[in-house]
Order: sequence, then structure tokens, then C-alpha cells
Amino acid sequence: MPRVGLDRAKVTATAAGILDTEGPDSLSLARVAAELGVKPPSLYNHVDGLNGLTRSIALDGIEGLAEVCRTATMGRSGADALRALLHAYRAFAAEHPGVYPLTQVARPDDDEISAASDKALEPAIAVLAAFGIEGDDLIHAARAVRSAVHGFCLLEVGGGFGLDQDPDESFERLIDVLSRGLSAFG
Repeated sequence: MPRVGLDRAKVTATAAGILDTEGPDSLSLARVAAELGVKPPSLYNHVDGLNGLTRSIALDGIEGLAEVCRTATMGRSGADALRALLHAYRAFAAEHPGVYPLTQVARPDDDEISAASDKALEPAIAVLAAFGIEGDDLIHAARAVRSAVHGFCLLEVGGGFGLDQDPDESFERLIDVLSRGLSAFG
């Protein structure tokens, strides 16, 4: 019988918290169970093992990233919308350094994750379309912007910026370069 108050959402949120604070090597069913004060077999009432738990974290992470990006871009357009989108994306990666990488893996064989990923892409597509980009160019532009920002986020979260220059200024310059460069797609 499942423990009262314990459900998939609570198990997933607890695991995501562990992942964000302690890193990927710390995630195990035993660690999550200990945090929740239950025995590891109890988790199987809510997630399908470690793979199911990781999938659940990824799904919630994708939905969370989509929400912050959607909220950031509401009522904005052009360079202002791009700046808001990329700042929201960067903030999500910084706040969720363990979860963020799970949001970046394409899973075409998983309909639920594919649908969530498509929804997460909508704010970026809307922002880029406002630059006059359409058709296949829209996908190429989205990939270019995502690649640049994803790389920046991974380097930042992983401690890859060891020089004295301010990463915030570097990020602003990256946004400016991307904003100007989008004209190549239109």
C-alpha cells in the first residue's frame, strides 16, 4: 500500500532536488527513499525504477523549462523577447544544474516527452518567427540559438569560466551576437 502523502510528483521533486544539489552520481532509489523516509521498494509504487524516475525528472524539467520560457516571452517581441527567453533559459539551467541536462535529450520514441519538448520549443519558435524567419530556416535558427545558449549554460554550470571577465557581460554579448546574426536566416 502506498504511503499517504507520497506520490509520483513528490518522489520526482525529491529526486530532482537531490540531482540539482548533489549531482548525477548521487541519484539512486536508495538515496531518494532515504530522503523521503521510506524503503526503496516503496518507490516502485510511484516510478518504474531508476530509469522511470529519470524519465519523470526529465519530463517535469522539460515542462518547467517550457513554462519559464513561455512566461518570460509573454507580451514581448524581437530582440527584447529573445533577451528575455535566453535569460529565462540560463536561469533555469543555473537553478537546476542536475535536471537541466535531462531536458536536452531528444526522445522520439517517447510520445509524452516528445509532446512536452515540442511545447517547450514553442516560445523559441514564436520569438524567432517575429524576426521574419520561417520554414526550414526557423528550425535552423532555433538550432543555432539553442546550441549557443546550451553550450554557454553547460560551461557556466560546469565551472568552465575561470577567467576574470564577468560571465554576465559575456552572456549579454552572446545575446547581441545572436540577435544580429538572426538576420542571416530571414
